Amino acid sequence: MGKLSGKVAVVTGASKGIGASIAEHLAAEGASVVVNYASSKSGADAVVKRIQEKGGKATAIQADVSKPEDITRLFAEAKATYGALNILVNNAGIYDFAPLESITAEHFHKQFNLNVLGLLLATQEAVKYFGSAGGSVINISSIVGPMPLPGAAVYCATKAAVDALTISLSLELGPKKIRVNSLNPGMIETEGLHSTGIAESDFRKDVESKTPLGRIGKPEDIARAAVFFASDDAGWVTGQQLLLAGGQRQ
Repeated sequence: MGKLSGKVAVVTGASKGIGASIAEHLAAEGASVVVNYASSKSGADAVVKRIQEKGGKATAIQADVSKPEDITRLFAEAKATYGALNILVNNAGIYDFAPLESITAEHFHKQFNLNVLGLLLATQEAVKYFGSAGGSVINISSIVGPMPLPGAAVYCATKAAVDALTISLSLELGPKKIRVNSLNPGMIETEGLHSTGIAESDFRKDVESKTPLGRIGKPEDIARAAVFFASDDAGWVTGQQLLLAGGQRQ
């Protein structure tokens, strides 16, 4: 029996990368998992297939977490499918770096609407479905929350906001037995890292040179920590930000 047997989890933005790995690791520990996706049905279906091939339970549900009406539908369908909700992983997010002179209102709102407002509204909706035993909310933040980069002011600001609301919501929701924590990854080798060219860049080499463990992360490095926060092993842990960056401090 896994650590999460009998639990139901919604993982937003789970068709690839960190979200996909988290969904698969939660399922491997016994959770029934909703694999949310905005546009990549094929990616989400592939995650569901991998989970089911290993004997796990999963279903894919489309919803754009930057749209309030989609959020409402996502959780209603999750409840209709599995009958309960115990875990929410707020993973859906985007990053778009831009120097100050290139920042526009559109650039700002596109990132804040998903990375911050979408996360808040998803949490708001999930709380309606958590039972009397409470639940676990896991926010996927970033190393750039506490350690911002130049040329990425808006993205860094969204992740700093996630860290702040993680603490605020942990205080607010604690009396309902709902734990709220964040995972703050450093550079992770995902499809996005390759598609943007960062995976083969001098930026990656610079990050690795500043990382005591000598490498960038893999999605499973984050997923294993998500399992901990989701499980009863973390039953007395809330309002925390866990920096997952191989020891990088600058």
